[in-house]
Amino acid sequence: MSRVAIVTGAGTGIGAAAARGLAEDGFTVVLVGRRPEPLDEVRAAIGTHALAIAADVGEPESPQRIVDETLAAYGRIDAIVNNAAVIRNGPLDSHSRERFDRHYAVNVAGPFFLVQSALPSLRAAPDAAIVNISSSVGSMVKPGTMLYGSTKAALEYLTRAWAYELAADGIRVNCIAPGPVDTPIHATYADDLDATYADLARRIPLGRMGRVDDIAAWVRFLVAPESAWTTGNVIHADGGQVLGLPESAGG
Repeated sequence: MSRVAIVTGAGTGIGAAAARGLAEDGFTVVLVGRRPEPLDEVRAAIGTHALAIAADVGEPESPQRIVDETLAAYGRIDAIVNNAAVIRNGPLDSHSRERFDRHYAVNVAGPFFLVQSALPSLRAAPDAAIVNISSSVGSMVKPGTMLYGSTKAALEYLTRAWAYELAADGIRVNCIAPGPVDTPIHATYADDLDATYADLARRIPLGRMGRVDDIAAWVRFLVAPESAWTTGNVIHADGGQVLGLPESAGG
């Protein structure tokens, strides 16, 4: 049987592109997301080697349910791509406790407990791999991103901690930290999307927003045999954003 990968946030954006790419590489893909309709569209595009599970990874019972349904359908788990996230930007005094808790539930607790629930299956897999999707703001300060960025910094730390702890089990753990990528998540916090995109692009040394396939390519590589000696890394696929502003972008 083919290897099985769970991809969260798989209905749109990076998650959908990663799921399609993994299916092209021979994986059976379990698509996880809150909304059934986008998941069904991705599943239809992939074909028979896909299962859609409507679940909010921030809900406490979801990680175990996702694992249980995956094992009931396929009997194994070989890879996990922790991509689901929420983002709301703003200054310190704008964030409620509810918003704070929601960010950490989805962006940190979701990946943590999904990996924990899947550990027995990952330990049984011959070449298990975990790929966490962070963000460039997990390692750089950008105004307004303190809440979202702090969750991504936590995910990067978990990447290194899991890589160290699980190496003896042959489980590889890596992280991709994208810069601004053209995905629907930006519409969840930006009032003027065109202006937001223009501002993001001018802050990237390579001069453009990222595309979902820029990130999906790294996901595919990090679960492939070619990266078998790679673990504990945070890969900045961000057009050079973490290097700082291009001189022409101003302050």
